[in-house]
Amino acid sequence: MINNATLMGRLTADPELRTTPNGVSVTPFTVAVDRKYAPSGQERQTDFIDCVAWRQTADFITRYFHKGDLIAIEGEIQTRNFEDKNGNKRKAVEVVVSNVSFCGGKSNTASTEQTKPSIDINEDDPANGFVVTDENDDGLPF
Repeated sequence: MINNATLMGRLTADPELRTTPNGVSVTPFTVAVDRKYAPSGQERQTDFIDCVAWRQTADFITRYFHKGDLIAIEGEIQTRNFEDKNGNKRKAVEVVVSNVSFCGGKSNTASTEQTKPSIDINEDDPANGFVVTDENDDGLPF
């Protein structure tokens, strides 16, 4: 069976580190992900995906990511049933994060400017390791 989820989007709020009664770090957060397709004349829709990270991953996210930051995550989708405070049965669907990556450049907020270094890269400069090639390169062996 396969259960893989890969998302890239923006955090909707600052992640908040919590601790279970057993001392395990956990952080629930939501990622806003734009849909690929927008019908003509309409704005692109956004999905808000609930996620949860545990242990060192939770510590990492709460330390280095803030509201509005672009984040890439890998994990698996899990569901769980629970009762709300009114006694109604509910179902939660969330991505349990196993891997997280930085995406995008420097944020405009002062707090993230102090914690994350920014590097400006010119993709056309061969010194940066990027090589711009013609898509119709007949020299390829395949």
